[in-house]
Amino acid sequence: MSTKVELEDVKRVVVRTLGVESRADSIEAATPLFGSLPELDSMAVLELIYALEERFEISVEGEDVTADAFETLTSLTAWVEQQLD
Repeated sequence: MSTKVELEDVKRVVVRTLGVESRADSIEAATPLFGSLPELDSMAVLELIYALEERFEISVEGEDVTADAFETLTSLTAWVEQQLD
């Protein structure tokens, strides 16, 4: 059984973790993330993974983290759903 993760829930974690509240309205489902948001560097990815683990009660292994997951908000939401299964 697959658990549905809401895109808005993931967005809230991304916005809060990266400190981009002032630009939250410009971050949409297809907005490129890694490589496009200057705040999302390699250290921020680690912080974001930790924040997602806390929010969604998941445990992420290093091999589960791929650049593809951080391509867009949609791909990140799908990745979180995969971690729940």
